[in-house]
Amino acid sequence: MKGPHVLNCLVQSHTMFSVKNSVSCTLKTLQRNQHVRHFSGARALSRAVQLAGRSLLTLKDFQSDEVKHLLWTSHDLKKRIKHDGQYLPLLQGKSIAMIFEKRSTRTRMSTETGFALLGGHPCFLTSQDIHLGVNENTRDTARVLSGLTDLILARVYSHSTLEELVKEASIPVINGLSDLYHPIQILADFLTLQEHYGSLSGLTVSWIGDGNNVLHSFMTTAAKLGVHLRIATPKGYEPNADVLREAEKLSEQFGTSLFLTSNPVEAACGSNVLVTDTWVSMGQEEEKKQRLKDFHGYQITLQTGSVASPDWTFLHCLPRKPEEVDDQVFYSHRSLVFPEAENRKWTIMGLMVSLLTDYTPQTPMPKF
Repeated sequence: MKGPHVLNCLVQSHTMFSVKNSVSCTLKTLQRNQHVRHFSGARALSRAVQLAGRSLLTLKDFQSDEVKHLLWTSHDLKKRIKHDGQYLPLLQGKSIAMIFEKRSTRTRMSTETGFALLGGHPCFLTSQDIHLGVNENTRDTARVLSGLTDLILARVYSHSTLEELVKEASIPVINGLSDLYHPIQILADFLTLQEHYGSLSGLTVSWIGDGNNVLHSFMTTAAKLGVHLRIATPKGYEPNADVLREAEKLSEQFGTSLFLTSNPVEAACGSNVLVTDTWVSMGQEEEKKQRLKDFHGYQITLQTGSVASPDWTFLHCLPRKPEEVDDQVFYSHRSLVFPEAENRKWTIMGLMVSLLTDYTPQTPMPKF
């Protein structure tokens, strides 16, 4: 541990962590009252949030209660289907068009298996199948698919393609990934963290890596869940300026902290969660040599974690390369990567059910 800044950061983080964990009630009557208020609030939230017919291009467009409702629905489906063995054909008779300009393991498998598990029919379309914007323009494609299916999930290179799909489609559209945002990944990340820590409010997440689409989705969502965000990117790889301005507004609105640096150690200081992603995304292959040089020193190791909170964990949306995080972290007990990957399925299921039905979760709302 080096320097007074790191020490002060750790002390501050420890204080926040202690305060958060000291708010525990020993009086049974107070515990009972809190329990009643929690479930009363959950019922009110369920009644107030109606997402059917909406599209999801970015979680920037969703209020705090709406994000929590999506996570609650995902938690509910996971418990009822995986743990209780219930069959819930909530999407019986419905179909989804899956447009993939960019290949994926987790997005495709989670969406296909999740939609089928809920009784629906997934239709997978690659760029060779559909030629979006080439043989048929996006406008016409959106209108055709609106007449044939109930939902569109598109994984595209340009965010503008999604915006045009939403403009022209008469059915909900989900962003399966674009160059600007990756909202379905962030839902999985926050469900994973809620399951591990028991709540989200007060956690500190540190992003160490590229200022990319996954980071942008963290920045537009974290504050709404009471999560503090610390970001380290190499110079020249900072997050989008418009996204940063939005994140600053959200941080002020919800009373969370937002810290940016080019020093990975500063970013990791006092954090509960260390997160990184690929340094070379699809379409950036020609930049690989320069990027590997620019990201030198950004690998997440046990040394990085030595300045983090004692309970620190690690996330990565996958696929992972060893230069991004070493095996000692990636395969350690601190790594939540594989539960995170599984939760891609439950969160996309929760999202699809929320956008296509008026389903109300049947299990108690988890603590956020």
